Amino acid sequence: MSDSGASRLRRQLESGGFEARLYVKQLSQQSDGDRDLQEHRQRVQALAEETAQNLKRNVYQNYRQFIETAREISYLESEMYQLSHLLTEQKSSLESIPLALLPAAAAGAAAGEDAAGAGARDRRRGQAGFLPGPAGAPRDSPSAGEEGKQRTLTTLLEKVEGCRHLLETPGQYLVYNGDLVEYEADHMVQLQRVHGFLMNDCLLVATWLPQRRGMYRYNALYQLEDLAVVNVKDNPPMKDMFKLLMFPESRIFQAENAKIKREWLEVLEETKRALSEKTRREQEEAAAARGPPQVTGKASNPFEDDDDEEPAVPEVEEEKVDLSVEWVQELPEDLDVCIAQRDFEGAVDLLDKLNHYLEDKPSSPPVKELRARVDERVRQLTEVLVFELSPDRSLRGGPKATRRAVSQLIRLGQCTKACELFLRNRAAAVHTAIRQLRIEGATLLYIHKLCHVFFTSLLETAREFETDFAGTDSGCYSAFVVWARSAMGMFVDAFSKQVFDSKESLSTAAECVKVAKEHCQQLGEIGLDLTFIIHALLVKDIQGALHSYKEIIIEATKHRNSEEMWRRMNLMTPEALSKLKEEMRSCGVSNFEQYTGDDCWVNLSYTVVAFTKQTMGFLEEALKLYFPELHMVLLESLVEIILVAVQHVDYSLRCEQDPEKKAFIRQNASFLYETVLPVVEKRFEEGVGKPAKQLQDLRNTSRLMRVNPESTTSVV
Repeated sequence: MSDSGASRLRRQLESGGFEARLYVKQLSQQSDGDRDLQEHRQRVQALAEETAQNLKRNVYQNYRQFIETAREISYLESEMYQLSHLLTEQKSSLESIPLALLPAAAAGAAAGEDAAGAGARDRRRGQAGFLPGPAGAPRDSPSAGEEGKQRTLTTLLEKVEGCRHLLETPGQYLVYNGDLVEYEADHMVQLQRVHGFLMNDCLLVATWLPQRRGMYRYNALYQLEDLAVVNVKDNPPMKDMFKLLMFPESRIFQAENAKIKREWLEVLEETKRALSEKTRREQEEAAAARGPPQVTGKASNPFEDDDDEEPAVPEVEEEKVDLSVEWVQELPEDLDVCIAQRDFEGAVDLLDKLNHYLEDKPSSPPVKELRARVDERVRQLTEVLVFELSPDRSLRGGPKATRRAVSQLIRLGQCTKACELFLRNRAAAVHTAIRQLRIEGATLLYIHKLCHVFFTSLLETAREFETDFAGTDSGCYSAFVVWARSAMGMFVDAFSKQVFDSKESLSTAAECVKVAKEHCQQLGEIGLDLTFIIHALLVKDIQGALHSYKEIIIEATKHRNSEEMWRRMNLMTPEALSKLKEEMRSCGVSNFEQYTGDDCWVNLSYTVVAFTKQTMGFLEEALKLYFPELHMVLLESLVEIILVAVQHVDYSLRCEQDPEKKAFIRQNASFLYETVLPVVEKRFEEGVGKPAKQLQDLRNTSRLMRVNPESTTSVV
């Protein structure tokens, strides 16, 4: 298609008044035949593919630009927040310098500037939700403090239900308040609207009362000394959020906009710093008041000497841990970003880096606080990885799809949980694969598919398990063996339901079991032998099948015996005789030629020949099913089947009076004792690997020893 034709077609399709129905109608009228329509269809399809490629390219470019822009904004916000933090610290340091050390003029100018700054800050905070003090009263005057405190408590009592216990704390006053929206920490689902009241020593969270406008109900109260504030980086749809950590729980709140969020972060940090400074001063004053007794006590301690006290200063210096490193300060937020972006490897790398950095470091209060904040992220990361391995997730991709989550759980020290979740995930995958198999009409075809799906999945799971858990605790391998036995039980349930519950023939059941054994032996490539498990799980079903088929043979033999006329077989055609000779040869009867007569006659009765073929067929199929647990079952079944024929021949010899028929019966008995029973013994010994004493005893005790021609009885 030429460029001009493509451009013309594109403009026609992009026109505002384009109608598909009218366009197709005109095209059909103008075309000469099917070939023109096919060519035009190819042109439209090529144009569609080109448009799709352009669209994908544009989306990809926009997506990359969006990611880069978001990253730059995140870096800029982090730098601005650090700059604000540094300016706040500088201001605090300057304000802490005693005014008495400065010249009077400088002190007056500084006081004027502070008053102007305080007024501007009060105006800004008043708009954001601060409760101002009495009008006209200086902020630091005693009357303003008392009236502000009373006003704060009165307002709380009027607007918040259930906070009367705040009256019990003297010197408490309101610093900041505002509306927030709380989100669920794990899945970022909006929970409820709340209102926060920041006191000089605590944070009160109250929930909205929808029925009473402007009223709240008490929800929680957190002491500032036990509270950690974390800035949550904007990562749409997570915007204008910050997190409060109260070990061992955490809560996430969203401010109305970025400005309100920044004010919350600043005022929380300022209030915490003021509270910490106040507590430190009180402790210093208390220590100064207790100074003389403590010095006297130390001097009078006979178990301490001056030499031991000298190295105390270096020990205090060694306990300091530098947590002001940029990556350490940003680590909790970076972990939040990694979890949100599903960068599990990056999150675990950060945790390993922190653990290596804090290795052999003392557990000072700042380190414990950092550990608490990081442990919360570790819990969230673990929950996300657990969800990745849950059976509710997509099971496509095979065992390798779980490697990412499993490896990170192992790195987090959750080896046992990773093993449990991996095996549970693979069990669900195997169960789903078996359920999705179509049940074909031919049982053997279904069993081939079932064995291929199950044992291939088991082999892949075993190889992936060995790859993921190499070098871990050996207990995981024991768990895998237990899981493999459970999975084999699932397979045997589906196998037995299709093979044994549907009453298939013994030959079909033997072929199916043979296929299952061959697939099971493939697991030996990785050193896993589950043959004994499949034997143990199938033994009852195979016993039932052998017993059922034995009863069928016995009933058929008894039915033929009841109609026995003791006549020679006439096969009518040479082809039929040749076929019978071939069948007897396949059964192991090599001397069958001596029992054939002229033309198509066979010097044996139909009952004995049919019994021979059926017994040898049963033995061949049973040997395919054989394993040691079935030895006695198979042997007893053979003995019962043979006894039916032997007892019938014995009874016929004793009861028959016609000499010719008696001779014919004796010939059939000789065929049974001297030909059929030895073949059965030999084939059983070849299939099992050891002789069967019961069959030997049966042949020796039942063999026709001597027949008295003048007597109507025979000695058996």
